[in-house]
Amino acid sequence: MPDDSTQRIRIFSVETRFQKLARRGGGVPRNAAIENAQSKIEEAKPGFEGWLTQEVQLLADLINSVKEGHAPPGWIDVASDQSAQLRDIGTTMHCELVTFIASSLCDVLDAIAAGSPCNMDSIVCHVDALLVARQKPYRDMKPEQVPKLTSGLRKVVDHVSVSPS
Repeated sequence: MPDDSTQRIRIFSVETRFQKLARRGGGVPRNAAIENAQSKIEEAKPGFEGWLTQEVQLLADLINSVKEGHAPPGWIDVASDQSAQLRDIGTTMHCELVTFIASSLCDVLDAIAAGSPCNMDSIVCHVDALLVARQKPYRDMKPEQVPKLTSGLRKVVDHVSVSPS
């Protein structure tokens, strides 16, 4: 076996295509890009309320059909995609409570997809919370403003995320 002191380790950096593209000249200055993004968000805000109401209702309708025994094929993937979209757009639109609940639902659905038992009550609980959080009086709330709700949802996720025996 060779002596460790005789082996020479050489560490080198590899420049990826993305790094090369990011460093090339031209493009939009950072501040201009941020301002442009913020203006696009402001343009989207008027339609956000209708979009949020529609998306949460679509998710609720899907979960109701599953609960009633009419689960469409791949329903868990569809529910996961819708939850992830609500989580991501909620963050962009500063709806932190919607983001928190949708993220928690993503965790529940991921656990089920990974083999945990499907507890429809835990999913329905999250969807009901989203139905409340999408409403105007609650939409702008932060998770810390509703500690009982958030701690309850965390407990549900912890319970569901336990590995199947």
